[in-house]
Amino acid sequence: MSQKRRRYSLKLKEGKLILHKVSERLKINVETIVGSKANVETVEADFGQIILVNGKPLFFKVDDHVLPTLFFTELSAHMPRIVVDMGAVPYVCKGADVMAPGIRRIEGEFGNGDLVVVVDETHGKALALGESLYDSQTARTTKKGAVVKTLHFVSDKIWNFAKTIAS
Repeated sequence: MSQKRRRYSLKLKEGKLILHKVSERLKINVETIVGSKANVETVEADFGQIILVNGKPLFFKVDDHVLPTLFFTELSAHMPRIVVDMGAVPYVCKGADVMAPGIRRIEGEFGNGDLVVVVDETHGKALALGESLYDSQTARTTKKGAVVKTLHFVSDKIWNFAKTIAS
């Protein structure tokens, strides 16, 4: 388990820059969800940083990439979704890429390389955040092989560390 090293607030300008970066990557205006005067903090960890917005662990930063955590449920409602069958759930929750045979349906439109959220078919719970290997039209017709490269999933080190901050 990752150890918390340092927690500090970011200046308003730095916080807005992070929100702007994420908005560009996701093609969604994140500021409309979190508010324009959001309090942005950073918690350093051995794998990168967890970024708190108004006290909630909504993003993580690894190297130069800032991505949403699975705790950001308000955002995942606006993202394209890959719905997987229950047989795929244990594999996705261990970090496996999403394979075409396990996909039940695809909701929303996306391009190759766009971020998508992976949810289970029974409860609609977010299991993983991934990068699409195809555009949505091609992904719908693909019958074999990986369709989504998993970047963050339930029970990974980011999830576990963010969970300790959230509680």
